[in-house]
Amino acid sequence: MKTEKKTGICMDHSHAHLIEYGEPMVTKVVTSKFTDAERERSLVKSEKMMHKKKQHDDYEYYKEIGKYIRNYDDVLLFGPTEAKTELLNVLEKDHLFSKIKFEVKQTDKMTEGQEHAFVRDYFSVEILH
Repeated sequence: MKTEKKTGICMDHSHAHLIEYGEPMVTKVVTSKFTDAERERSLVKSEKMMHKKKQHDDYEYYKEIGKYIRNYDDVLLFGPTEAKTELLNVLEKDHLFSKIKFEVKQTDKMTEGQEHAFVRDYFSVEILH
């Protein structure tokens, strides 16, 4: 029987903590290129340009997270913003992610220790059911 690879991703629009479930819990960080400074620079040119730049950078950010997700069977997306849902919408359009089980949970902002506990608890409870 194949062991399922599981990961939890705590994210917002600026960064994602990619947490591999297991012992030890390992966290990798992916950061969006669309920073406040970038927003200000593109907004000076025009609001339309700023929105296009944000869309492009968000897509690149989600694509980078997607490269990581492809290696897993079970993915928990969580965090305080709608970024997790936006990521899921992008991934659902790509057949490479069709066999991956996704779960989305709304949470408050957490410390790294709280994120690890949340992922550990989620997948531990899942095993029992």
